[in-house]
Parts: sequence; C-alpha cells; structure tokens
Amino acid sequence: MMIRDATPSVAQQRWYLVQLRPNQRTIAERNLNRQGCRLFCPLEQRTVQRRGHFETAQRLLFPGYLFASFDVARVRWTAVNSTYGVARLVSFRPHEPAEVPLSLVASLMQRCDAFGRLRPPAILNPGDQVKIVAGPFSDFVATVETLAPERRVWVMLELMDRMTRVAVAVADLRMA
Repeated sequence: MMIRDATPSVAQQRWYLVQLRPNQRTIAERNLNRQGCRLFCPLEQRTVQRRGHFETAQRLLFPGYLFASFDVARVRWTAVNSTYGVARLVSFRPHEPAEVPLSLVASLMQRCDAFGRLRPPAILNPGDQVKIVAGPFSDFVATVETLAPERRVWVMLELMDRMTRVAVAVADLRMA
C-alpha cells in the first residue's frame, strides 16, 4: 500500500528496507504510520490454485519486506527497528540501517499505480520474454509472438515439450 502525504518529494527522502515479522504486515504498517513513516509496498496480482479452482489475489512483490521513509531528525531508526510487527531494518553495517538507492524506489513507484499495484507493461514487442501472472498459465514464462487488438497478446508457451500459441490479456503479463 502506498501512503500519500505532504512530506518532501520522493527525490528528497531516504528510503530503508523493513523486514516484517511473519503474517504481521498490517500491524507493522499501522504502527509505522503512527510514527510518521511513509510506506511503499509494491503488490502484484497473482493467480493461485486452491481446492481445485483458481483464485486471483494481491501479493507482495517482495514477500516479507516493505520500503519505509522517515525523517531521521524526528524519528529514530532504533524506534522503527523495534516497532511491533517489524523484524528489523535491513543493514549491512552494525548499528546503521542500509539506505535503499532512491533510483530503485522511484523506478518501482513509476511502475505502480496509486495503491502500489504493479501496472502491466506499457509497451510489448514481439520476442519479449514475459511472465504470465493470472489464469491457468500463471507463473509460466512465455515469448511475445504478436500483438492483437483489444489488449490481447499472442504468446508462445512451452507445454508438454511443445511450443503452444496462447492469447493472453496484457494486464496478465509482466516483463520476465
């Protein structure tokens, strides 16, 4: 979930990677918001098979992690590190969290909508490698063959040792 507020622009912020405790994302988000942190948690739509049928749900792009930005003059990183629901701030040196490159966070934000959901690729070309993220071919990697009207893409997919041509909606594809 992306939180919008009147804090400095993305270019002026420092971003950190927060490792979450298992199954405590909502709790961590609520507590970090209370401390004045700006959060960014990229999501992707995934289709999984459960009890014999397919279900589509929003899943974390980076399971168990979210990005947090906070004013280090106002909020101590040790307070964020000990927040309920947070396992730790990712660090590579003792006693100092690692800063995530701003270019990485900015490029991820550009690929997401206002709610942090990944948008489908804007431009696809024949020969591009794509990952199917919804439907019965979820998690398959395919090659774009042709682009058809009505936001459909024909892809070549290997099924049972044979290349098979399948039509897929652009919204169900991500760059591999």
